[in-house]
Amino acid sequence: MHVPRTSSRRLRGPRRALAVAGMTALVAGVVPAAALADDDPRIGLAPGYHDAGQAISNLEKLATVPRVPPMDAPPGNFGFVNSDLAITGDHAIVGNFNGFQIYDISDPADPTLRSSFVCPGGQGDPSVYGDLLFISVEETRGRIDCGTQGAPGAVNPERFRGVRIFDISDIDNPVQLPGVQTCRGSHTHTLVEDPNDPSTIYVYNSGTAGVRSPDELAGCQNHPLTANPVTEGDPTQWRIDVIAVPLDAPEEAEVVSQPRIFTDPDTGAFNGLNNTLPGAQHPSGSNYSPLPNTNTCHDITAFPAKQLVAGACQGDGILLDTSDPVNPVRLDNVSDPNFSYWHSATFNNDGTKVLFTDEWGGGTSPRCRVTDQPEWGADALFDIVDSKMDFGSYYKLPVPQTTQENCVAHNGSIIPVPGRDIMVQAWYQGGLSVIDFTDTANPVEIAYFDRGPINTPNPTGLNLGGFWSTYWYNGHIFGTEIARGFEAFALTPSEHLSENEIDAASEVVLDQFNAQLQHVLTWAPSFNVVGSYYDQAVRSGALAGDLAKELGDNLSNAEKLAGGPQNRAAIALLENVVRRAGEAGLDDLSQAASDLLDTIR
Repeated sequence: MHVPRTSSRRLRGPRRALAVAGMTALVAGVVPAAALADDDPRIGLAPGYHDAGQAISNLEKLATVPRVPPMDAPPGNFGFVNSDLAITGDHAIVGNFNGFQIYDISDPADPTLRSSFVCPGGQGDPSVYGDLLFISVEETRGRIDCGTQGAPGAVNPERFRGVRIFDISDIDNPVQLPGVQTCRGSHTHTLVEDPNDPSTIYVYNSGTAGVRSPDELAGCQNHPLTANPVTEGDPTQWRIDVIAVPLDAPEEAEVVSQPRIFTDPDTGAFNGLNNTLPGAQHPSGSNYSPLPNTNTCHDITAFPAKQLVAGACQGDGILLDTSDPVNPVRLDNVSDPNFSYWHSATFNNDGTKVLFTDEWGGGTSPRCRVTDQPEWGADALFDIVDSKMDFGSYYKLPVPQTTQENCVAHNGSIIPVPGRDIMVQAWYQGGLSVIDFTDTANPVEIAYFDRGPINTPNPTGLNLGGFWSTYWYNGHIFGTEIARGFEAFALTPSEHLSENEIDAASEVVLDQFNAQLQHVLTWAPSFNVVGSYYDQAVRSGALAGDLAKELGDNLSNAEKLAGGPQNRAAIALLENVVRRAGEAGLDDLSQAASDLLDTIR
C-alpha cells in the first residue's frame, strides 16, 4: 500500500499559561491543580462505596442503578468490570468483562435494567448499527459459545478472541452470529461507513493483547518489539484489521485487509513511528506504563462527513483518510514525550479539531495526584488544518485526586451546543468533567461530578472504580461506572451554559449512538438555537448595552407571538434581529435568526 510522506512531530515548547475566570471550577487544564483547587469541594470527599461523599457543579444527578449479578462483584474484580457504552433507541447497552447489560432509558430519571447477557471475554466494548451489536473480546477465557468455563491451554479450538456480532432485532433475545476471530483479539473497535457502499459497514479492529499461536488461528505471526526497521515477513504487529460486514448477511463478516498504517514511507519499515522500548523513562521519573510503542491502535474514531479517522495508537496520534475504507491512508501523525499511551480520540462537531487522551498508568493507577504535572495523563487538543494536526494545549482535571483513586483522562463525547465545542469526559475515580474547548489554546471546565475514593474491599488502598465512559445522548449524560453501575445526569443552567444552550443541545435527537462513529450533529431552526447565539454574544461582551436589550426583547416577544394570530409581528421582530445583528457583525446570531424566520413566514 502506498503511504504518502507524513510529518512526525513531537510536541515541545513551554506550556501555555491560562487565566482563571470566575469560580475555581472554571480553570485551564495546564495550570497545576494544586495551585487552583484549595477551595474546590472535590477536595477531601469522604470515602465510601455507594455512600461515598459527592461534589457536583452545574449538573443534576438523576439516577444511579447499581450493578447486580451476574455482572456484579467486589470492586477490583476484573471479571465483572463495567466498560464502554453504546445506545440504540431507548436502550443503553453497557459492556462488561462478563458480557453486556441492556438498560431501558426511556425515562432518563429512572433507567431500569432490562436484561443481562453473560458472555465473558473482556473488554466488552459495544457498538450498534441497525439491528447489529458488535462486542470486543480479547481475553483468552473468551469462548465461541459464550460459556463461563474458560478456554484453557495455549491453543484451544473453542476460544474466541475478536469481534462478536449479535442480532438484536429482538432486544430481549440477542442472537450471536459467527463473528470474526483476530490474531490479537479486540480491545476496541470502530464502525466506519463507506458512502459509496451503504450495503456494508466496516469495523476497524484494534487488538492490544498478545499474538495468538498460528496453530489456533492461521496467519498469526508474532514479532518482538524492536527499534530496528521491520521490513520482512507478515507480523501481526504494526497493523489494524479491517472487517467488512455485509448488512444483508452479517454472518459472512470477514477481515478484508490489514493495513500497515504505521509504515515509514521512506524506508518501508512497518514499525515506522514510535518505537519506545521497555525501560524507557517517563518525564515523571518512572518507566513509561503503558508503553508508547506504536504497534497497534488503542482506539479509533471515525468522522464520516470528512472521511477522516483519528487513531489513538499507543505512541502516536494519527489522522487517516478513509475515502477507501478498506485501504486507509495516513495523513499525519504526532507524538509527545509527555504522553505515555495515546488512548482515545474525539473530534469536534465540524471535524476541525481533535482531542486525544493519554491513559498514563493504564486506568488502574492514581495519575491525578498533586505531584502529577498537568500534561501527564491529560488531553491534548489539536486544530486540524490542511489535513495536519496543530497542537493547541493540554487539558487535565483541574483538581488533584488521592492515591486511593485510579484517575486519568478517559472516554467522552461532544455535547451539541450551537456555536461551541463542549465535551463531557470520564476520569475514572476523578469523576466526570464537562469542558469547553472552543478555543483549543484555552480549554476550561464548566461542570463536574466527583465522589470520594472507594474504600472496599481494601479500606486504605486503591479499589478500582470510577467512570469508564460518560456520553451525551438526547438531552442527558449517561455514564458507565466501573464498580457502581449505570448513571444518568442532566446539565443545569449556569454562568457558563445557558438554558437556551442546554435546550438547543437537547433538540438534537439521535436514533443510535456510538462514541467512535461521530456524525455531524445539526439543529433545526428554533428559538433555542437563536437564543444560544444571543447568550454567547452577551457572555463574550460582543453584544451589550441598548442593542443587547433590543435584540433580547425582540426574541422574547417573537417567541410569544410566532405561530399565532400575530405571526406577522413575530416576523417583523425577527427581521429586525437579522438586520441589526448583521450590522453589528454578529453573523452566527443573524444567520440563526434568518433560518428561523424562514420557518415561520
